[in-house]
Amino acid sequence: MPLFVGLGNPGAKYAHNRHNIGFMAIDAIAREYNFPLLRKRFQGLASEGSIGPARILLLEPQTYMNESGRAVAEAARFHKIDLADIVVFHDELDLPPGKLRVKTGGGDAGHNGLRSITAHLGKDYRRVRLGIGHPGDKSMVHSYVLNDFARSEQAWVSALCDGIARNCAMLTKRDDAGFQNKLHLFMEAAGFGDVKTIGDERKA
Repeated sequence: MPLFVGLGNPGAKYAHNRHNIGFMAIDAIAREYNFPLLRKRFQGLASEGSIGPARILLLEPQTYMNESGRAVAEAARFHKIDLADIVVFHDELDLPPGKLRVKTGGGDAGHNGLRSITAHLGKDYRRVRLGIGHPGDKSMVHSYVLNDFARSEQAWVSALCDGIARNCAMLTKRDDAGFQNKLHLFMEAAGFGDVKTIGDERKA
């Protein structure tokens, strides 16, 4: 059973933060495939449903970002899920807004949620990196990720989450490259091939 994990912080205060785009992706998948409402399990909110022939577990850890690994490890061990079948959706500062990359393993790039998962399970799980752009100054990163997406950003965020939901069956087949290419084409067709960051706007 593949495990799809979205990273974010729990509670209404954080719901629309850039750091919570992982939760937004999971919510979009749940809507697209009519999963039951997420309920409290594994120190998070979880739901089981089907994407095509595959049975999937969706999980949004409720431990706060820097303890995400506790929830992911509990779910993975309960269901005996291989690392290769764990797919983590998370915000990525080093990608432009609306861009997406899929990778397996590697470093955590300073992301506390990934660091926690790696500490509990090892590094060889799959990551769907969701570009949110960079504010342009390292000192601004904390406030940038813990603030809501601007109104001008909401269209591409919705499009990205929609594209993920429509095409995530490819992830259940471990076709990560195909999924990445589909999302690139989806965002181009939606008119979001080149979205500027707040940092870019300040430099202009």
